[in-house]
Amino acid sequence: MVSRVVYKTRIFLEMIKFEHTIFALPFAYTSALLVEKKVPEAGSLLWITLAMVGARTAAMSLNRLIDRHIDALNPRTANRALPRGLISVREVWLAVILSFGLLLLAAYQLSPLAFKLSPVAVAVLSFYPYTKRFTWTCHLFLGLALGLAPAGAWVAIANRLDPAAVLLGLGVLFWVAGFDIIYACSDYEFDRSYGLHSIPARFGLARALSVSSFFHFLAAVFLGALAAALKLGLFYLTGLLIALYLLYKQHRLVSPRDLSKSGVAFFNLNGTLSVVVFVFTLLDVLFPLPVFK
Repeated sequence: MVSRVVYKTRIFLEMIKFEHTIFALPFAYTSALLVEKKVPEAGSLLWITLAMVGARTAAMSLNRLIDRHIDALNPRTANRALPRGLISVREVWLAVILSFGLLLLAAYQLSPLAFKLSPVAVAVLSFYPYTKRFTWTCHLFLGLALGLAPAGAWVAIANRLDPAAVLLGLGVLFWVAGFDIIYACSDYEFDRSYGLHSIPARFGLARALSVSSFFHFLAAVFLGALAAALKLGLFYLTGLLIALYLLYKQHRLVSPRDLSKSGVAFFNLNGTLSVVVFVFTLLDVLFPLPVFK
């Protein structure tokens, strides 16, 4: 019995790519640091972490459930757990319910406004998986889903939503949408064949990569505007420059003629980017070196 639970848990975590929680979690921590420009209490960080784990686990589980029939037809995704029957639909639905329950509990523990707004997060996370069926702007909906992480963390600490949190959320939105477009290029032929919507399927690979570059430019603009709005220092700006280099490197990895590097190396760069922004924001909070007057 124990071995079966361990096996199912391993399959489930692999199915939802649990390790990719690292994309959004550091930005949630970054937001929490910037509310009062200090390290929040350990209890607040714990509940923010649990809220993020609950939100992403529920979102990825729903995505796999809703797309399971499409995944079974796509050669790239046919080997996933649900199409292969390695885990049941019922088991994944249970994970969705428990994960959303964890999100709501964490929001309740954090702040009154966080709890009141938590149904908005649930709605966005539940709606995103359907968007590829009717709009090529689906990448922006995914960006919105992850962009809620820093906004939610800010509300959790401050019990209000300030303009700075919106700037950070928009930075994350366009960062995520930009890399999701690149990732969607791998399914260009499949999406066009089965009537699914994406920017690559609608506009072609070359234009899609140009849109991705533009979205990443917007991400840089919003993250730079955040520095000016909060008068952040040299450490944050250094981290931002490193993040911009990583974005540049992402775009050097792919081209309309060669998408072979849009897999593991591509995702590792994204995980590194979010950690870099968090680490240098932490240094900025602990050792402020003012740049803006």
